[in-house]
Amino acid sequence: MNRLLPIALAFTTQGASAQFSQFSNTPSLAASASPIPVGGAAEATPITLSSPNFSQTTLADRATQNSVTPGSNSGNWDMIAANETGPEAGRYLFMPFETGSAGVQPIDLWDINYLTRTVTIVAPGTQNFISGDASRWTPWGGYLTAEERWGTGSGNGRLFEVTNATTAAANGGNLVQRNIIPRVSHEGLAFDSQKALYFVDELNGGSVYKYVSANANAATGDSYFNKGQTFALKVGAGAQFEGKNGPAVTGAATWEAITTDEGTANGTTYSAMLNMGGGSFSLDGRAAADLVSATGFNRPEDLETQTLAGHDELLYWATTDADIDGIADTGTSRVYNLNLVTGMVQLFADASVIDFATGSAVGGALRNVDNLAIDADGNIYLVEDRNGGVDDDIWITRDLNKDGDLLDAGEGIARWASSSAGFILTRPIRTRRLSTSSIPPVASTARS
Repeated sequence: MNRLLPIALAFTTQGASAQFSQFSNTPSLAASASPIPVGGAAEATPITLSSPNFSQTTLADRATQNSVTPGSNSGNWDMIAANETGPEAGRYLFMPFETGSAGVQPIDLWDINYLTRTVTIVAPGTQNFISGDASRWTPWGGYLTAEERWGTGSGNGRLFEVTNATTAAANGGNLVQRNIIPRVSHEGLAFDSQKALYFVDELNGGSVYKYVSANANAATGDSYFNKGQTFALKVGAGAQFEGKNGPAVTGAATWEAITTDEGTANGTTYSAMLNMGGGSFSLDGRAAADLVSATGFNRPEDLETQTLAGHDELLYWATTDADIDGIADTGTSRVYNLNLVTGMVQLFADASVIDFATGSAVGGALRNVDNLAIDADGNIYLVEDRNGGVDDDIWITRDLNKDGDLLDAGEGIARWASSSAGFILTRPIRTRRLSTSSIPPVASTARS
């Protein structure tokens, strides 16, 4: 667990043109940032930036929030999502607390008052919510979060929606469990262009899942999650486990149904149904994936989708523990994508990709990729979570022809920013095309 730092930061860019942002045209840092002293002035600006056109500023901190409203922030701020739609799109940054008493807070970017801009709308411990991790805005205007903690019979592994996320006052968030989604150790969430919802089981051997609503164009979460079918991804022969030392799992993939189109267990997965008590039943997504021989990956984490120039769509996911040879110094991470049109899984990034700072394979400099992001220009960012947070990097990938790999001439990755303090950089926010007055496209928050 990382040490607590009461800080949150954002990047801004100056002079971005209407054609493309300066995030696509930055130099590469040669090395990770060095640690800074605890409690020093440098904690206010702990990120080493790759461009003089970037700046950073403190948005919020836990200590201040708890001094204004005692007990409102339990810590371990995790993934970030912005309200991407509606009349105030981009105004709020939402994040859960990954603690044993989890909650949800937004930061109001329009509020210039540091003491009032951060308010907890789901009080820590509401509905025994624990280990809040996932964070995603929905097509209908709700906010999704979920529990990373799951074990059969634990009562956790739940997906929730805050249905009034932009209007809720302190502790006034309406937190609704969406029980049709099978229970797993939730991490990333993503919607595709057809409004299917993707999620993962963050486990050594965890699977990738898809939920297809019977009402994809629903105007509310109640309707979207009322009825629908869930699938688990099967690559090749299936039932594969990447392992910490083994080849990448790629090739033709299929989606194996683990529920009926009503959202209940099917004939194959009936034994994975759980009686949660009080007349409530849920599907153990982990057990169900095993029953259909779904493919396991090494700790699948965040998800992101990207539409290609040829109108194909890719689903990306990071696998934190994947490795090529079992030697930590040579790399411990892989990033995959699935072409949602052709059904092919390919490797996007690992230790073999070119680091622009050296011109050679990045090796162990790329490690423990946890979060993913896509910017207005379609660049994919790889965000690390390693070594207690003292040298976490954000890498920008250069996929020039947007074919979902980094194998072509001139392609590779560059160290875009580096943390020098003990906190975890969370997912940069998906943004519209940038302008000089744009909402900050990247944010980071403190975790303890």
